[in-house]
Amino acid sequence: MNNSVLGLFLPVLMVVLANTMYNVCTKSTPSEVNPFITLFFTYLVAAAVTLVLFFLFGNSSDITCEIANVNWTSIVLGISIVGLETGYILMYRAGWKVSNGSIVANICLAITLLFVGYILYKENINLKQILGIVVCMIGLILITN
Repeated sequence: MNNSVLGLFLPVLMVVLANTMYNVCTKSTPSEVNPFITLFFTYLVAAAVTLVLFFLFGNSSDITCEIANVNWTSIVLGISIVGLETGYILMYRAGWKVSNGSIVANICLAITLLFVGYILYKENINLKQILGIVVCMIGLILITN
């Protein structure tokens, strides 16, 4: 396996493994705990891990220089993550199965991002993608009924 193949598929493997752990943990979050306090502790761990990773693998040890480069996207991403994780916790508490809930959410996300890519980034939508949307919609009907 050459570096380009590894560079292409290693991030996908990381996403799949992390997302699997993410959904198992989210589904297993005790129902008696407030979702925001559990997320608070989640973010404390995430902050500690990312800070350690910054110093281990970052290109710069000058954290103040790096912080100066942060823009609005970090703020919006933080808000988005809270919404995403709260949504998953509430979705599983509402009774969604881990096998179905994530699939439904991700199919809806993929369809939404197809249009976001078209509108914001001028990405093309072709006939195969439109057929894919139709197949996904049929799949959503089959999964949720």
